[in-house]
Amino acid sequence: TVAFRPGQVQVSDLIAAVERAGFGASLARDRDEEREAHERRESRYELAQLVVATLLSLPLVAPMLLSPFGVMWMPSGLWQLVLATPVQFWIGARFYRGALSAVRARTGNMDLLVALGTTAAFGLRLYELSAGGSHLYFEASATVITLVLFGKNMERRAKRSTTAAIRALMALQPERARVIRDDGEVEIAAESVRAGELVLVRPGERIPLDGEIEAGTSQVDNSMLTGESVPVLCEPGQSVTGGAVNGEGLLRVRVTRVGAEGTLARIVRLVEDAQAAKAPIQRLVDRVSAVFVPAVTALSLLSFLGWWLSGAALPQALIIAVAVLVIACPCALGLATPTALMVGTGAAARAGILIRDAEALERAHAVDTVVFDKTGTLTLGRPEVRAVVATQGEPDDLLALAASAQQGSEHPLGKSLLREAATRGLPLSPLEEFRAVPGKGLEATVLGRTLHVGSTRFMEELGVERSALLARAEELEAEGHTLFWISEGETLLGLVALRDSLRPSSKAAVAALRSSGVKVVLLSGDGLAAASEVGKELGIERVIAEVLPDQKAATIAELRQEGGVVAMVGDGINDAPALAAADVGFAMASGADVAMATAGVTLMRPDPQLVSDALRVSRATTAKIRQNLFWAFLYNSLGIPLAAAGLLSPVLAGAAMAMSSVSVVTNSLVLRRWRPTQSPRQAPRA
Repeated sequence: TVAFRPGQVQVSDLIAAVERAGFGASLARDRDEEREAHERRESRYELAQLVVATLLSLPLVAPMLLSPFGVMWMPSGLWQLVLATPVQFWIGARFYRGALSAVRARTGNMDLLVALGTTAAFGLRLYELSAGGSHLYFEASATVITLVLFGKNMERRAKRSTTAAIRALMALQPERARVIRDDGEVEIAAESVRAGELVLVRPGERIPLDGEIEAGTSQVDNSMLTGESVPVLCEPGQSVTGGAVNGEGLLRVRVTRVGAEGTLARIVRLVEDAQAAKAPIQRLVDRVSAVFVPAVTALSLLSFLGWWLSGAALPQALIIAVAVLVIACPCALGLATPTALMVGTGAAARAGILIRDAEALERAHAVDTVVFDKTGTLTLGRPEVRAVVATQGEPDDLLALAASAQQGSEHPLGKSLLREAATRGLPLSPLEEFRAVPGKGLEATVLGRTLHVGSTRFMEELGVERSALLARAEELEAEGHTLFWISEGETLLGLVALRDSLRPSSKAAVAALRSSGVKVVLLSGDGLAAASEVGKELGIERVIAEVLPDQKAATIAELRQEGGVVAMVGDGINDAPALAAADVGFAMASGADVAMATAGVTLMRPDPQLVSDALRVSRATTAKIRQNLFWAFLYNSLGIPLAAAGLLSPVLAGAAMAMSSVSVVTNSLVLRRWRPTQSPRQAPRA
């Protein structure tokens, strides 16, 4: 991907520069449909070339295939030249173009080795023909090109399978949308819909764009986006995602995101970026490849000189040198990492795990410590008021006062107070002044009274005497409740106890991580007693509590200094610094956008068990990369000495090279069988 400032550089100049470096380029906004059409044309053209090359090469290979059966037949030298020339210079032109680009870029590649090897073999046979030789074997150059094309064709088909996840995601986006306007229902292109417009979604149709339900109730199937097999109940006020399938209800949806900002577009972009990125191990492979081609060229020349000077005939010495060039083509080496990454990220995307880049995927396999934020990650993020304790007056009066102070707050606990006040039918007083104190609480003026609502630490800093309710507070905290204290100045008015329900899969998620040898840590801003109770319920031994939002990143840094590879799992704005500080950040897609922008991995449904699945797919992908690299290096390590020793003909070397590339891609495709752990059924909500 090349980014540039429009107006300061011409697109044509950029494309020309990329082409001089040996690659092709096109504008990103034009690429998708054009690329699909271009790939289909290229695939058909290459298949046609392969068929022609095979038909032209068969008569050249026939003498070698028929001789074991006592059939001695060989085309004349002129016919061999006629058959081999189009294979070498028309069908093999792509290798010359690639070699020329490599030379211009002062690097080496597979095309350079194939071009050098086959040209040397063809030139030798042409010299022998002009000298009147009778034993002409043009099959070496023609068959090597045919076998390399066969390998490339197999690679193309296999690599197309690796991008199946992206194509499936892109196919989810409906092309049309029914927009409700003043003059009635209008069907227009989905890309023409503007944010804020109202769209109608009938039963069985795909929701065209991200939005919020204004009217209607239905079961919505998000399986292709989140990997969740169970449809979820969606009601007015809840968000829905473009590409999801509407069930039996008629929905009116107010569009909130369009174009590149839509969830589906962002998912496709994340998967594409991850598949295009280079993993750290690939950079090492690139450095090896940079010196590999010149080294092999030099070794081929040494093999030629060694055999020739030791008394071998010139044709024999040259054929051995050609075999060295062909067997050493680093196709398998170059394919080992990218193909595994493409299949691995695609398999993860199907399971609802979006991996931002290759580095995150590679790092995740080594994670030995997972740190979970509590609220909204291991819990549902919808705490409920369980007790209201007032030092004087009625509990409902205290709750109404505290809820009135929370009218300016966006904190989940504050919203819980507002919901409980509404449930009890309590009237709220106007909020006159409001000031949030991050990580501690708030200060608000209600009915002329200056109130403080917040944590134990906040009360201690304000000098509020809490002894009257301390025993009751300790009881509630021991039961796992989170406490909100309410004071006026230094006078304690009372407390509110809230408790959040655990997600259905949280306990299984922690157990799965611990069984795989990963340490689990609970990180929370709640009091130690409440956080410890949740940790005990989930089987988490290490609990770090009373951590302010700006201290979370420092806590992650401390855990990393202990020698572990640390992953952080969170969903809120206050988790973003910690997600960035961790070796790998996991963000819940149900949380804040900034958390997803910071994290290396996004979990498309609020299921902590996906963390274990993400680590598993990372380990599986990394294992495939290592297997591929092992076999690629082993193939070259064994093949080059055999060729240099004269034990491999160029034809066998070409066949082995083609099959090594196909075997690496096929090994990577095994990752498509990877499946996530079956999670417990989610709560039936959107």
